Amino acid sequence: MELQKMNGHSRDDGFDGLDAMAEHEEFLPHKAGGAKKETHFTDFEGKTSFGMSIFNLSNAIMGSGILGLAFAMSNTGIILFIILLIFIAILSAYSIHLLLKSAGVVGIRAYEQLGNRAFGPAGKLLAAVVITVHNIGAMSSYLFIVKSELPLVIQAFLGKQENTGEWFLNGNYLIIIVSVAIILPLALMKQLGYLGYTSGFSLSCMVFFLFSVIYKKFNIPCPLDSHHNTSSSMHLVYDNLTASEEDDVFCDARLFTINSQTAYTIPILAFAFVCHPEVLPIYTELRDATKKRMQNVANISILAMFIMYLLTALFGYLTFYGAVESELLHTYIRVDALDVLILCVRLAVLMAVTLTVPVVLFPIRRAILQILCPDKPFQWARHIAIAFCLIFLVNLLVIFVPSIRDIFGLIGATSAPSLIFILPGIFYIRIIPSEQEPFLSRPKIQAASFAALGFIFMIVSLSFICMDWASGENRSAGGH
Repeated sequence: MELQKMNGHSRDDGFDGLDAMAEHEEFLPHKAGGAKKETHFTDFEGKTSFGMSIFNLSNAIMGSGILGLAFAMSNTGIILFIILLIFIAILSAYSIHLLLKSAGVVGIRAYEQLGNRAFGPAGKLLAAVVITVHNIGAMSSYLFIVKSELPLVIQAFLGKQENTGEWFLNGNYLIIIVSVAIILPLALMKQLGYLGYTSGFSLSCMVFFLFSVIYKKFNIPCPLDSHHNTSSSMHLVYDNLTASEEDDVFCDARLFTINSQTAYTIPILAFAFVCHPEVLPIYTELRDATKKRMQNVANISILAMFIMYLLTALFGYLTFYGAVESELLHTYIRVDALDVLILCVRLAVLMAVTLTVPVVLFPIRRAILQILCPDKPFQWARHIAIAFCLIFLVNLLVIFVPSIRDIFGLIGATSAPSLIFILPGIFYIRIIPSEQEPFLSRPKIQAASFAALGFIFMIVSLSFICMDWASGENRSAGGH
């Protein structure tokens, strides 16, 4: 996918007037008829429908972070979790607004080129590095789920109570097979819009996961029959309690709570809403694209994922309370590893996260192309080689990184605030002309405060995580 900026477009050329255009488009794609539509901002004419764009952006938002939200709620309490979730969702929508407005003023729909316009080559390199690091972390977390869950699914299909060591029960071999057979072919698509159908199917799988979590809330007793499999972090808290006291703690919903694990909550939530590297590529491929239309795509996607996140976290937490692990699926396995519904849920989650990987890969390849060969035309050999190298690198990371929560925590505490808060804020301040908005105008003050909030969030989150590690606690990683 080649994104190129168009020369000479500004506010005076009528960009803002495009928001007032009549927007008549079906939710799902259809064959275009009549006169060819004018191309705006780039020399690439978008062909992806409004609905498919929502599917792609929702799929980019919805990732493996959904499996850690019940654990996050158990360490904040229901009310505090809802407040934090609303806060992060609103800030994510606002940061997309900053990105789209900056892109509209200068006629650019590439994150890296916004960095170049704001700070020159250094800004371009910074944006590319942050996008690459974050999305590689996201791809790693998705494949980590495949590595941990797929052997268990195969084991359950075969009726085995434990892993007997065959190669097809080895997660390292399985992620390589999945990467070559499914992810790589999808990653070779020339345009991101082609993945709209797989994104829709991926979202359907996660809706099934949500319904199953709600159903299981009313079918699993609390306390669980045995606490000997409870996560080690929970044992550190409850070792000195009597049996009746432990049951009360594990089966009572907390509205507010703070503990050492709370440090991971905000990074997990921030990671769960990051879709910013995909926003501008999706904007480029959106049919009849305007800033207002793309903002609607973002708002609908964020709202849909907010509802899914809240319900998944709430019912997952109310099923297991304090006994929930950092990866929700592994908590269900403690109840019945051979349960048919749980087996289907595992398959659905595996399909969903697998089909999300190619969507996340596109912005990384885009960032690499912007740095290494920004002015060269599309070339299949280069397109394929970058995809292969990225998938190879991520497979190495997944094989050697032992904890999924370390990925959530570190990536969420560094790259997520950069993409959500810092870069959109400082790009906005630098790109919007002072003639249009003076530096001390309300929008730029808000953008500066937004970027400062990102720095504070990054420092505080990293400090808590480092203190948690330094304390020497044996942190649970969902059974991994």
